[in-house]
Amino acid sequence: MKVFVLLALSLALVAGQHVGIAPQFSAGKTYVYKYEAELMGGLPEDGLARAGLKIGSKILISPAVGSPNTLLLKLEDVELFEYSGIWPRDNFIPAPKFKLALAAQLSTPIKFEYTNGVVSKVFAPPGVSVAVLNVFRGILNLFQLNIKKTQNVYELQEPGVQGVCKTQYVINEDPTTERIHLSKTKDLNHCQDKIIKDIGLAYTEKCPECAAKGEALKGAAAFNYILKQTGSGGLLLQAIATELIQFAPFSLLNGAAQMESKQMMAFEETLNSLVQPIREQYVARGSLQYEFGPELLQTPVQLVRITNPRVQIVDVLNHLAIYNVAKVHEDAPLKFVELVQLLRVAKIETIRAIWAEIKHKTEHRHWMVNALPAIGTHVALRLIKEKFIADELTVAEVAKALIASVHMVTADLEAIKLVEELAFNQKVQANPVLLEIVMLGYGTMVAKYCAENPTCSAELVRPIHEIALKALTASDIGTLTLALKVLGNAGHLASLKMIMKLTGFGPGPALPLRVHIEAVLALRNIAKKEPKIIQNLAIQLFMDKAAHPELRMVAAVVLFETKLPMGLVTTLAQAVMREQNLQIASLVFTYMKAMTKNTAPDFAPVAAACNVAVKILNPKFARLSTRFSRTLYYDAYHSPWMVGAAASAFYINDAATLLPKAIVAKARTYLAGAYADVLELGVRAEGIQEAFDKATHVVENADRLTKMKQVMKAIAEWRANPAKLPLASAYVKFFGQEIAFANIDKAIIDQIIPLATGPAVRTHGRMALEALLSGISTHYAQPLLVAEVRRILPTALGLPMELALYTSAVAAATVKLHATVTPTLPANFPVAQLLKSDITLKAEIAPSIALNTYAVMGVNTVLAQAILMTKAEVHAIVPAKVDIKLDLIKNNFKLELLPVPVTDKIASVAVETFAIARNVEDLASPKITPLVPARAAVASGQLSRESLSSKLTSTIASSLEGGMSWSSEILHADLQNEFTKPKLSKPFHKTMCAAIEMFGIKACTVVESLNAAAFSRVPLYAVIGKHAALIKVAPVGPAIERIELEVQVGENAAEKIEKVINISEEEEIIEEQNVLMKLKQILGPSRKNITASSSSSSSSRSSNSKSSSSSESSPRYSSSSPKQKSRIVDVKSPSKRAKNTRASSSSSSASSSQSSSRSSPLSSSSEAIYKKAKYLAATVRPAVTILLRAVRVDHNKQGYQIAAFYDKTARRAQLILTNLEETSKWKMCADGVMLSHNKVEAKLAWGIGCKEYATIITGETGAVGAAPALRLMVDWGKLPTAVKRYAKELPNYIERISGLTGLSLAKAKNVRTEFILIVSAPSETSLNFVMKTPRLTIYKLDVGLPINLPIGETTSELEVFQDNWASKINYMYGKAHAAECTLSDNTLTTFNKRKFNHALPDSCYQVLAQDCTAELKFMVLLKKNALPEQNQIYVKIADIDVDMYQQDNAIMLKVNGMVVPIRNLAYQHPTEQIRITKRGEGVVLRASSLGLHELYFDPTTCKIKVLDWMRGQTCGLCGKADGEIRQEFRTPNERISTHAVSFAHSWVLPAKTCQDPSGCRMKMESVKLDRQITIHGQESKCFSVEPVLRCLPGCLPLRTAPVKIGYHCVPADTNMDRYEGLNSMLDKSVDMRAEAEAHLACRCSAQCA
Repeated sequence: MKVFVLLALSLALVAGQHVGIAPQFSAGKTYVYKYEAELMGGLPEDGLARAGLKIGSKILISPAVGSPNTLLLKLEDVELFEYSGIWPRDNFIPAPKFKLALAAQLSTPIKFEYTNGVVSKVFAPPGVSVAVLNVFRGILNLFQLNIKKTQNVYELQEPGVQGVCKTQYVINEDPTTERIHLSKTKDLNHCQDKIIKDIGLAYTEKCPECAAKGEALKGAAAFNYILKQTGSGGLLLQAIATELIQFAPFSLLNGAAQMESKQMMAFEETLNSLVQPIREQYVARGSLQYEFGPELLQTPVQLVRITNPRVQIVDVLNHLAIYNVAKVHEDAPLKFVELVQLLRVAKIETIRAIWAEIKHKTEHRHWMVNALPAIGTHVALRLIKEKFIADELTVAEVAKALIASVHMVTADLEAIKLVEELAFNQKVQANPVLLEIVMLGYGTMVAKYCAENPTCSAELVRPIHEIALKALTASDIGTLTLALKVLGNAGHLASLKMIMKLTGFGPGPALPLRVHIEAVLALRNIAKKEPKIIQNLAIQLFMDKAAHPELRMVAAVVLFETKLPMGLVTTLAQAVMREQNLQIASLVFTYMKAMTKNTAPDFAPVAAACNVAVKILNPKFARLSTRFSRTLYYDAYHSPWMVGAAASAFYINDAATLLPKAIVAKARTYLAGAYADVLELGVRAEGIQEAFDKATHVVENADRLTKMKQVMKAIAEWRANPAKLPLASAYVKFFGQEIAFANIDKAIIDQIIPLATGPAVRTHGRMALEALLSGISTHYAQPLLVAEVRRILPTALGLPMELALYTSAVAAATVKLHATVTPTLPANFPVAQLLKSDITLKAEIAPSIALNTYAVMGVNTVLAQAILMTKAEVHAIVPAKVDIKLDLIKNNFKLELLPVPVTDKIASVAVETFAIARNVEDLASPKITPLVPARAAVASGQLSRESLSSKLTSTIASSLEGGMSWSSEILHADLQNEFTKPKLSKPFHKTMCAAIEMFGIKACTVVESLNAAAFSRVPLYAVIGKHAALIKVAPVGPAIERIELEVQVGENAAEKIEKVINISEEEEIIEEQNVLMKLKQILGPSRKNITASSSSSSSSRSSNSKSSSSSESSPRYSSSSPKQKSRIVDVKSPSKRAKNTRASSSSSSASSSQSSSRSSPLSSSSEAIYKKAKYLAATVRPAVTILLRAVRVDHNKQGYQIAAFYDKTARRAQLILTNLEETSKWKMCADGVMLSHNKVEAKLAWGIGCKEYATIITGETGAVGAAPALRLMVDWGKLPTAVKRYAKELPNYIERISGLTGLSLAKAKNVRTEFILIVSAPSETSLNFVMKTPRLTIYKLDVGLPINLPIGETTSELEVFQDNWASKINYMYGKAHAAECTLSDNTLTTFNKRKFNHALPDSCYQVLAQDCTAELKFMVLLKKNALPEQNQIYVKIADIDVDMYQQDNAIMLKVNGMVVPIRNLAYQHPTEQIRITKRGEGVVLRASSLGLHELYFDPTTCKIKVLDWMRGQTCGLCGKADGEIRQEFRTPNERISTHAVSFAHSWVLPAKTCQDPSGCRMKMESVKLDRQITIHGQESKCFSVEPVLRCLPGCLPLRTAPVKIGYHCVPADTNMDRYEGLNSMLDKSVDMRAEAEAHLACRCSAQCA
């Protein structure tokens, strides 16, 4: 038994060994193979166009003499074919010229090393181009066989043409035929080292999660071999390879284009003659792997034969300069791409020579400067640098060229070196704008280089580190900020240490906050590479409570971009729960809440984590107002298409001000499994509002500041807040790279204001006017290579497959301006002279644009192209010629639109997909086939029965011969498809026209479309095909000379009236209508057709739009139809009359107009006024006349006339719009009359004699309860059909948007012909809205306003401003946004609306509110007098001291110690905007320019209001006005107290001696706990770390209050007591809290010092 087992194992082992089956080539023999390969691109369905190439030849292989492992390979009988046609109907076409051009190279033998089936090195003469050698590699790829001796099925990473990719082998042996069958498959999406070249994708990031459900690019290859084992080794008899690469811009699951490669090789014979190498040196040319060559310089959008680059460049420049002057030529974008391609091929010496020729030609120079950056190599940077240093380029040209070059030039070490040299060039450093561009560009170049080379050296960022260190040493904040921005662009990990040093986290130099913020933001690009490291650093910075809140919020923003894991999200949520700063809490909470709705795949884990975190957080965070920092986020992602977009915005505030401190907004796009941060904008406006609102110059009185600071010194450890430096800054980022930024500080503002108001403005204005009088003619064209995105990868044939997207655009404009002034101006005329002149301005402008976009897939080489191309062309030109006349003396304005020579097509868009095959030897005959054939082409292409029979016969015959046809496999496939009926796509065509005959213009939009949706209903197939849309404009009707708009104001308005209103004539028309209607009733229904036609013709005369007039007018005469009769009866029914009180009581009124079935909505008074004088033209001269007319060649009037009248005595205004045609009686009348001081009524009527349609609008004021209100009522009778249609849709639209707008709806049966809007003001800063429509009642309550309404208290407060409306508006705005603090009795309400009972100490001043910055603009002190018990206010502001107090139950006022009688108010400061006035029983002090909106004081109340820009800058009992209610009790030393009394006492100004003039007899001191306690097992004594108010030595307390304070404890045996000083205890930690006794009133003995 054991013998049998051993025998079986031995046989299996022998069977599993493949001894000598790897292909071997015997010495002295030549092996001949027949080879055929084709590469075809297109959609997989038959009946659509494809493009491809085909190669056929014989392959001769023989070992080299003396080197058995080195083989020679030669091609013979090479045939080349091209294909561009409908598959499978059309055939390949021979390309003899192309074959002839490549014959020498293709017939040259190459050498390669071949051992045990593995190809290693490849050798070829230098004369064999890279492109041809790659074709040889495609052939050698068939011989690559890694055969293992002991395995039949195995997997490995195998080198090949496409790189080292995952390959699976299956080997089996057919004993009957003695053949070995080997198959291998390559997964081209799983390669260890994939050969691929990306251009223009440096800024994109891969999104693996996006591609999880479907990829955009996939490929695989299958190889089948038949081998025969011989004595010397294996003989390769046949090899068939098929490779398929699919690409879809959306997702492969939704349709894809494909590139299919097929290779067939069959053994024919062996020859005894050897292949002989040529007599040139064979050099090593790499391995089997594909090598990129000149195809990188060849744009796939066109094939250019480059023979003489210099001549060709000059020709293209001439074409662009000549044909793009008046307008953009349609081929300008393609010509610009051609210019770029030629410049890429040309040598730098050639470009220098061309520049020397054209640098003085303005147009040529302009095109060249714009094309240089698109070269895309360091050559562009070198040329720009050379020409700038040589003063051959202006600063503007260099700036524009460098911005483009930084993003278009391929980043390599030489390019980076050139940018570095530019950064240190003296000319660049002397210009701040250029220095900024170059420095930021250096960071961008480093980032691009490191994206291609992840192990890039840290030496690249060392120069920036040195600049930062020098700036830090010199305290050069501007340079330091710029260096941080550069490091942020570079995103190099080696910069992390330098950046962290400047973030303000941990020990480091004291720097401005904005430097710390820039340092934190510089971490964002590093976070894309090393998110874990940045997460650890950012979370530490966020958790640092000592850091500035804004810095912590910026750290949170950086954290958000690192795609936080669940653990960190939970950590943030827990931190927010304990966070004292509501600005920070609001920012983080709103981010988490927004992320719960995220749909982007890469943020799905973050969304899930945030969903959990939001449930943890307190829902009250959602109720924080918009004044707190917030995160806004919105995205939309469609997984099946892998397309999406996201927009996010952070606005950061440090106080609850109206305007945020900083805003950062970013847009991201997703496409084809990748994403990019396309655009980011950041704006910072710290202190800008303050800079413009406060006084231009705060009084810098040293004595004032000294006194105020001395007062504050009395408060222990008072610390001034840093003043907000007026600073505005903005930056722009494209694709994550900052390209520009600007800082505007107070110094710059101070420079701009004199320039804007100084003599320079007048000088430049005069120069501009003189230029206009002389005439200005200019032309400008701007070309731009908007996008160049390419991905190049090799195919199995060795030909490169390219996916590319190009967008090129050229915009141009020609402008001509010429002004004339009558009478002629003297030499040195005053500007006022223009107001007494007749000015005419003639202007001609012709803007045009041409834009081409190309999406390409296929083979792209310098020799041939076989591609699928989708080409989108946009072309537009909108010329205009205008004359403007202005006569200021006669108050006349006239604008004339003159005819311009223009083609009928003003805008067009065309998109079409082609299959293109072309080669450089036959450029005049490209093969171009539309991808989707037209119906006629498909029908004519169907084979007849005879042709099909003949083809079938020939195919069978060739098969019986047993020979191998050039297309033996393809023919069988073709034959099967002949029996398939092709699918036909249905073309779409639509023309839409609109004519304005009044002005002789007709515009048509033509839309055409033919796509491949009939083959597959997926998005890709809907896009592919032919689509076009164009807008045509043509004249219509009588010839028009010009169109005029004339406005005449004043006494001369009557002279411009062209059509006088004739009342008698209108009455005749009305009477004629009434007769016709009576006749219609007599004749009955049998004549309805006649009357309808009469109505139609009548309406056509009265309106310009015939179709709309007939549709609106004809229903007036069709009420006799049965359906309408029943409707009228229903309306007149008693039940309806009961519900509708406005319905007519007489059912017999149908004989008149239907609109009269309702009682007139006009009030009796207004109706009497209208009856008295229907038209004011009879009694009043027009105030304004407006004429809009078309001047015809036959001089007939055509257009509209508007006349405005005003009757001051009747308080009535009228506006009449009239058609100027003599036969037209159509008018529109708008009449308004003021019936009383609280009621206005207006009537809008139109039609013949203003009688067909009418609407009454009534507005009146009143009250809803106690709230003032306004009611607007719209009442209508008969309305046009179109208006009714839209009116019916309005309620549906309101219902749809109600959820978004917060509207409340209630269905109701209101009056059918009424619309009522009621607006009431329940408070000065809010409104209630109620709207009633026929079917709905809509309301929204408590809508906040950005301004205080002039009602209630505000009405009386505005009286002091008299008729100064600017001051009134400024006051109402300031009041609406001011923070208010109120003291009433002993209850104080802080700026943040927190209330507490305040136990006031006797006779001691307390800081109620003050400017807590170093400027100390104002200070308000509060003092409680003991006898009598009353409050006193002391204000220090500007250079005055103001006392407000009570005496004999009256308010008294002192200014600088001088009593100012209340009856003498108002008081106005002589230099500052400080005003004191009387209001009611109290007085009001206003100083808005100093931040104090107002201070009101009366016997019972004190109110302080500070302006919005002072929020966060105040301190005292009223707080900081920053919205941080959790930090409300902030003491002078910034400690947060937990007890209201302790907080209030901390702001007392203590006395030093009993002789203090204020009468205060108390001081602040640290008290000792009256007992010892045990802490941590040790007896301890404790001292208060919060000061307590106590009587001076020698004084006894008369009144006390308990206060809870914090204590710091030390061991009981420590030599320390409370007399060691208050300051020594204030910074100690709090170990426990306990109550102490605070003194509120003291009585002192004579011994009190």
